[in-house]
Amino acid sequence: QVQLVESGGGSVQAGDSLRLSCSHPGNIAISGMGWYQKAPEKQRELVAFMYAGGAVIYGIAREGRFTISRPNAENTMYLQMNSLKPEDTGVYYCKSRAAGQDYWGQGTQVTVAS
Repeated sequence: QVQLVESGGGSVQAGDSLRLSCSHPGNIAISGMGWYQKAPEKQRELVAFMYAGGAVIYGIAREGRFTISRPNAENTMYLQMNSLKPEDTGVYYCKSRAAGQDYWGQGTQVTVAS
């Protein structure tokens, strides 16, 4: 079973930055990769998703603060998070889409103190 490899979470102060990374192992064509946030007592929601052609969608209140990238179309993706707010706190899950299937990472905790 494919397991995405995530890293980069942590505890920071409001206004700080973090960078998350996610890798999909193996040599497989990825049609899209993205990040989702599970905040306490809330449903999992989209943070950002990048399609293989380069199109990007951002979740509410993320664009302008967060930047998703996938250099050279490799199977590693980054999420640069700037000007973090307490409401950005939660577990961040990476998702990749390949060969018609979705794959998820184990999640990485991001905690932003006010």
